Amino acid sequence: MEWMWNQDASRDLLLAVHPPNYIVLWNADTGTKLWKKSYTENILSFSFDPFDPSNLALLTSDGIVFISDFSHSKAPGSTGKKVYISSPYSSPVHSKPTPATGAKKALNKVKVLITNEKPSAESVTLNDCLQLSYLPSKRNHMLLLYPREILILDLEVSQTVGVVAIERTGIPFIQVIPCRQRDTLFCLHENGCITLRVRRSNCSAVKEPDPDQSVQELAYDLRCQCDAMRVTKTVRPYRMVCSPVSENSAALIVSDGRVMMWELKAHATRPDIQYSSGVSPLYSPVSFCGVPLRLHQRWIPDLSLDSMIGQSVIAGEEPPKAPLQQEVQLKFLLTGLLSGLPLPPFVIRMSPPLTTKNINQYQPLLAVGTSNGSVLVYHLTSGLLHKELSIHSCEVKGIEWANLTSFLSFATSTPNNQGLVRNELQLVNLPTGRSLAFRGELGNDETPIEMIKVSHLKQYLVVVFKDKPLELWDIRTCTLLREMAKNFPVVTALEWSPSHNLKSMRKKQLAAREAIARQTVSDTEVCSVESSVISLVQEAESRSGLSQSISAREHFVFTDMDGQVYHLTVEGNSVKDGARIPPDGSMGSIACIAWKGDTLVLGDVDGNLNFWDLKARLSRGIPTHRGWVKKIRFAPGKGNQKLLVMFNDGAEVWDTKEVQMVSSLRSGRNVNYKVLDVDWCTSDKVVLASDDGCIRVLEMAMKSASYRVDEQELTDPVWCPYLLLPRASLALKAFLLHQPWNGSYTLDVAQINYTEKEDIKSLIQEQLNSLSNDIKSIFLDPEFSLLQRCLLVSRLYGDESDLQFWTVAAHYLHKFSQGEQLSEPAANGAAAAQGKPGNHLDICYDTLCENAYFQKFQLERVHLQEVKRSNYDHTKKCADQLLLLGQTDRAVQLLLETNAENTSYYCDSLKACLVTTITSSGPSQSTIKLVATNMIANGKLAEGVQLLCLIDKAADACRYLQTYGEWNLAAWLAKVRLNSTECSEVLKRWVDHLCSPQINQKSKAILVLLSLGCFLKVVEMLHSMRYFDRTALFVEVCLKHGVIEVNDNTNKLISSVFADYARTLKALGLKQGAVVFASKAGADGTDLLNELTRIRGASRGEEEQ
Repeated sequence: MEWMWNQDASRDLLLAVHPPNYIVLWNADTGTKLWKKSYTENILSFSFDPFDPSNLALLTSDGIVFISDFSHSKAPGSTGKKVYISSPYSSPVHSKPTPATGAKKALNKVKVLITNEKPSAESVTLNDCLQLSYLPSKRNHMLLLYPREILILDLEVSQTVGVVAIERTGIPFIQVIPCRQRDTLFCLHENGCITLRVRRSNCSAVKEPDPDQSVQELAYDLRCQCDAMRVTKTVRPYRMVCSPVSENSAALIVSDGRVMMWELKAHATRPDIQYSSGVSPLYSPVSFCGVPLRLHQRWIPDLSLDSMIGQSVIAGEEPPKAPLQQEVQLKFLLTGLLSGLPLPPFVIRMSPPLTTKNINQYQPLLAVGTSNGSVLVYHLTSGLLHKELSIHSCEVKGIEWANLTSFLSFATSTPNNQGLVRNELQLVNLPTGRSLAFRGELGNDETPIEMIKVSHLKQYLVVVFKDKPLELWDIRTCTLLREMAKNFPVVTALEWSPSHNLKSMRKKQLAAREAIARQTVSDTEVCSVESSVISLVQEAESRSGLSQSISAREHFVFTDMDGQVYHLTVEGNSVKDGARIPPDGSMGSIACIAWKGDTLVLGDVDGNLNFWDLKARLSRGIPTHRGWVKKIRFAPGKGNQKLLVMFNDGAEVWDTKEVQMVSSLRSGRNVNYKVLDVDWCTSDKVVLASDDGCIRVLEMAMKSASYRVDEQELTDPVWCPYLLLPRASLALKAFLLHQPWNGSYTLDVAQINYTEKEDIKSLIQEQLNSLSNDIKSIFLDPEFSLLQRCLLVSRLYGDESDLQFWTVAAHYLHKFSQGEQLSEPAANGAAAAQGKPGNHLDICYDTLCENAYFQKFQLERVHLQEVKRSNYDHTKKCADQLLLLGQTDRAVQLLLETNAENTSYYCDSLKACLVTTITSSGPSQSTIKLVATNMIANGKLAEGVQLLCLIDKAADACRYLQTYGEWNLAAWLAKVRLNSTECSEVLKRWVDHLCSPQINQKSKAILVLLSLGCFLKVVEMLHSMRYFDRTALFVEVCLKHGVIEVNDNTNKLISSVFADYARTLKALGLKQGAVVFASKAGADGTDLLNELTRIRGASRGEEEQ
């Protein structure tokens, strides 16, 4: 599934594949299914075209389906164009083909073709294809991932133009993530190693042995790799995700639950060191945050991928030689590791519940016993591993908490021939990690421990064995109080009573101590010191823990094989036998007991629950018909009578007051996993351990539980402004962006007039403090311009729309303010004068790039297509592209290559003659134009456009293309053939089309206007879209760069923009900023300024009072 981010209708649209052959568009916010479309093939995955939201590619079990009419408003009308993958070889090869000469050299490099016919059985199909993905770094390129190679396809010629193959001894691929900012690939291998491959620049410093090899295919050089992991049958890498905003960090998910965070780091290399890798060097970029780097300017190399390495150089350009550029090397650094759970089975136990007495010390800790003998303690509110303790040498069978900071766990080894085991019972202190063998030397060669039960006051411990009488221990002193006689009944279930005499004993002891304290002073002093002495005694007793010196009386009940209930009293080291209750005839063998208040519940092996009301002396049996009751536990909290019941096939929650079931969970019906253990984590949430290796926290209704992220108790501060309330997050953004009321920038919220609650202010300050020192120093740098701040903040906020806008704006504001005009490609297609090296938008911005750079890239691309062509169709497509690009001489050569047996031989020969003999005389031009318009009218659009381009009527060709809905092709042709004025007219018509209601791509239209230098129109559109903050800041930047002409009309618009932004700042509580922008708004801001002044005066008066 994937978010539909490339449209302005809604932020919450999610496209998902529903097996086997459906794609469904959902509104993820409301849970509404918008439309559903079925296909004849099984769909494995899909990929959106990042350059055209109407294009979607589906990877199916035997081919690829290309959809060209995708829309969020309705399901695709057509079934799409289905193509197959085939190869001239029996399989994609892993070694280089045998050397050849001449034209065969290029043909031997052909790997895979896209055909409309199903390939034969011996030919390669998509059976082994693991992934399909459009390349976000350049238009009309697609990536196909096979286990041992990555194929880069150019979809215009349906041909492989690049191959990344690994050696025979190399580790196969699992997944590839192509990047947008630079033409790079994050590759995940089967051994968990992540490699980064960067496209090789075509002006390589490394000498090629053959000059024809320089542009013969897209090559991706291995630049760095992270450490591999130890792969076993149960531990293997699953998937990898890459940060979509920075593209310099990846998270790897492993099957054992671990998440490994790898960050890419760049470090400068010494120029005198020569590396023997044979690949061309990587250089640092020439600009930072959209502005060319100056000497001694601060910058952050690891902010994002495009701030780490410069752009790849295309053919015909000189490699950059800027003085500030450094040669860099990349490396992966492990910056985070989230540990997962080992393999099941698990046992779980929640720490003692939260009370008013332990509120200051309480932590929501869950102890998880594992099959390898370790106990993992998780902090449930943060979701992080608190402690991992290797305690036992065999599988942990049970855990009981002795207090908030220590627990008892027991493990049993596998039985020997006599059925005897080694029992391990450990008392673990959590803060120190110290583990104590609770039973000392006992435990070797005895029957296995079946359960341990800690008393309500945490004084006593009962250890129950399989074929041996139980033991009673004192937890505080770790001493054995009583080992029951051999004729003691076999215990099937046991539970401690919540009732005890601790309160009465405390009162008696306090009274005795007070009496002693009174006798130590004379009668005359009694009155003056009585209260203080008593309070001192009470304080001392509470500090020393009175319960440590008092052995309160506690009770427990247990059942034997016949179902008889025994009641025993424990006080000190004495155990007294109490009442015995005969078995209930309706119950089978009792398996578990739970006791809270006046309610006692028994569960048996037949699935019956027996509810005893001890106060009313009533019992009620309920059959659940679910088999063996494995465990029952009461929920914590005074008066909370909810009961959690675990069966072999799931769990239920019961209300013991009403004696009715509240919710149920059954394996195979509600869920696909089996429940291994259960417990309550709070008074209304349960925690389940399951056989799929997960531990789940559920609501009482057995639905997935969740809590607000801002309530998560994180161990380290993390920069994430979205944890704040929306209003506070927007205020923080405005605070970081612009502080025009101050002479210098500050990162202290207390220093500004911000009318917000103190707790909100402190949360904002926490976010500011969590920024790295590098970023803080950049923000405090007075030379760091407003334009750069806008770019940096949009990256910190992860706002992709903002980031794209400010990147394009920064580039063209710099160009137009410097008085540079867009380079105009010559009519014959020759490259125009090139700008400074690296001083251009990267090709991922496609038609937003400067015309000259865009044309150079297209010439390089068609050269590559020409080298890789393998049949007549490829040759024809290359000739057509060359004609559109104005490369007539090379196009004629390709047309003359047509074989005489080919049906198109005559037409191609005539076309070659026509191209060579075209003159600029009036009659020939008018004739060709007439023929071209007739061809277009009769459905031959491409041929008519070619003829118009031959007579330098590309502007007319663009108009025809736009009339027939080919907007992208029209923009492409305008960029490569028209001068800046004509190109601007074509692109402005495209802008109007993008703004139309049925298209609704205003964000893209704004970017096109930026590339044309129509900054005033951009301001109007942003303002109409109610992007008040972006509009006001853009106006400020434009005024600073001098690219907006100030007159009466523009002043009116600017005043309106500043007034709206002032109102926004006032609503956010940033009064100082509101005053500044209201004063800039002139007449539009007068009323607001007066209101702000009155508020200011009133607040000052209150402070003086």
